[in-house]
Amino acid sequence: MGSLRALLAGDRNADRVVPPSGFTAQLTVFAAGAMAFLAVFALALSLASGRLADRWGDELARSATIRIVAPLDQRSAQTDAALRILETTRGIASARALSDEEQRDLLAPWFGNDLALESLPVPRLIEVIEDTDGMDPAGLRLRLAAEVPGAVLDDHNRWRQPLIEAATRLRLLGWVSIVLITAAVAAMITLAANAALAANAQVISVLRLIGATDDYIALAFIRRFTLRALSGAAAGTVLGMLAMLLMPRGSDMGGFLTGLGFQGSHWLLPLLIPLLAAGVAFAATRAAAKRTLKELA
Repeated sequence: MGSLRALLAGDRNADRVVPPSGFTAQLTVFAAGAMAFLAVFALALSLASGRLADRWGDELARSATIRIVAPLDQRSAQTDAALRILETTRGIASARALSDEEQRDLLAPWFGNDLALESLPVPRLIEVIEDTDGMDPAGLRLRLAAEVPGAVLDDHNRWRQPLIEAATRLRLLGWVSIVLITAAVAAMITLAANAALAANAQVISVLRLIGATDDYIALAFIRRFTLRALSGAAAGTVLGMLAMLLMPRGSDMGGFLTGLGFQGSHWLLPLLIPLLAAGVAFAATRAAAKRTLKELA
C-alpha cells in the first residue's frame, strides 16, 4: 500500500531522477498509444466474432430447407405434398414454400434481377422452422423419400458447424492479438526503462552516495514510465474508439465487416486498456529497475 500511495502521490525530488523528455519518453508514449489503438480493434474483432458465432448458431440451428427437385408439371403437387407432411411432423413450428419473388431475390447476386424462374429447372424451396424440441431429420427424410421422391432435406448442419468454428477462431485470434500486444508493450517499455537507467547511471551513483535507497530510485522510474504508458494508452484508446464510431453500422446487406464494432455495454471494455497498459508498464519497469540497479551496484 505504501508503494502504491507513493506511486500515485509522487515525489518531486524523485521525479527529477528521470529525464522528463527524450527518446525514451517519446518511445514509451508512442508505443503505449499505438498498441492501445491496435488493442481496441483486436477487442472489437473478438467481440464481433463472438456475436457472429452466436447469430449464425441461432439462425441455422432451428431452421432447415427442403428442395423440391421435380419436373415442372409435378413440382407444385410435390410441394403441396411435402407441406402436408411437414404439418403433421413433430418438432416443426412452421413451414412455407418460398415465392418466385423470394427465390429470385436469393439468386439475384449470381444471375441478376431478370432471372426467369419458370423457364429454368430451379427447385422449389420450402423454409422449415423448428420448435424448441427440434425435429427428427432422419425420420423426416424417410417420410419424404416414400411420399415425395423429389424432396431433399437440408438441415444446415454441414453449413452451421464450419461457420461457427470460423467465427470462434476469429474470436480466439482477437484475444491472442491482445496478448501479443500486451507482450510487445512490456518489451518496449522494458527497453526504454533500461535505456533511461543506463543513461542516468552517474546520477544514480550520486544518489546512492547521498543516501538514496534503490527502492526510492526505482520508484521514480516506475512512476514516470507508468504515467507515460497510461497517458499514451489513454490517447490511443480514445483514437481507437473514435475510429470504431466511424465504422459502417451493422446491417443485413453489409456482412461481417460492417458489424465490426462495440455494442451496448461493450463500449466500456476499451476503457480498461489504459489501466492494463499502466499495469504492464508498472510490472515491466519495476523488473527492469530492480535488475539494472543490482547490476550498477
